Amino acid sequence: MEISKLPLNALRAFEASARHTSFTRAGLELRVTQTAISHQVKSLEDALGVMLFKRLPRGLSLTDEGNALLPVLSDAFHRMSTTLSQFEEGNFSEILTVGVVGTFAIGWLLPRLSGFKRANPHIDLRLKTNNNRSDILLDGLDFFIRFGNGAWHGTEATHLIDAPLSPVCSPAFGDVLATPADLAKAELLRSYRIDEWPRWFAAAEVDISNLRGWMFDSSLTLMEAAARGVGVALVPVSMFAHEVATGRIIQPFALSISVGAYWLTRLKSRSETAAMGAFRHWLLGEVDAQQGP
Repeated sequence: MEISKLPLNALRAFEASARHTSFTRAGLELRVTQTAISHQVKSLEDALGVMLFKRLPRGLSLTDEGNALLPVLSDAFHRMSTTLSQFEEGNFSEILTVGVVGTFAIGWLLPRLSGFKRANPHIDLRLKTNNNRSDILLDGLDFFIRFGNGAWHGTEATHLIDAPLSPVCSPAFGDVLATPADLAKAELLRSYRIDEWPRWFAAAEVDISNLRGWMFDSSLTLMEAAARGVGVALVPVSMFAHEVATGRIIQPFALSISVGAYWLTRLKSRSETAAMGAFRHWLLGEVDAQQGP
């Protein structure tokens, strides 16, 4: 079917409804009524001759056809929005949207970003921080700096830096930790990756089977809780060099384990723009400068 025969408003209505799985929320986004959204989606289904949604008592569910169409439209609308926004107020600028794990953003990237701005004043950089769980396509990201093993489906990953994990705690808490076995009596603050503490204890040759302590969704909150004396956290210490240098936290044991690294990722289907190339070149240059010869 020729795309010129499909109404743009109906395509937008479907894309918004699919993202929200709701005609009502799509209507709020597009500033039209829920009824108008429903009619536009129905007209698109009639034109295509397929059902895009399963209408359920408590919402919507995409059909296989809807799932096939959503990423194509999301990418197209993102590209149009990005290009049009480059002409705001009569000034052309290249927009670059980068998702960043919060720990890496604060502990490594932000102190260096002024250098990128000086070298690329024409690039309008937009950062979105998260806890490592994001969808590059649906969140409209050009790049996503994330933590892991570098293997994500449909994604090109470039290694940035390793980030081994080691225990940290408040100075007062550290006074009672003479050996790793002393951690058996401590509150062990945990991330959603529940195998980290067991792997560290295995490396320390300590048998601790009854792990207890609060769970957090980011290393930033883990570190903050540790600094406030809540317990002992297992974090990428290199991302908290300032906190260690100022004495807010200490590293009671030198032993660390490697469970992943930070990677610069992008969709393989996403062509690299000039702004993306400039950011990648600058970022890898900063990594090389940190690591030295």
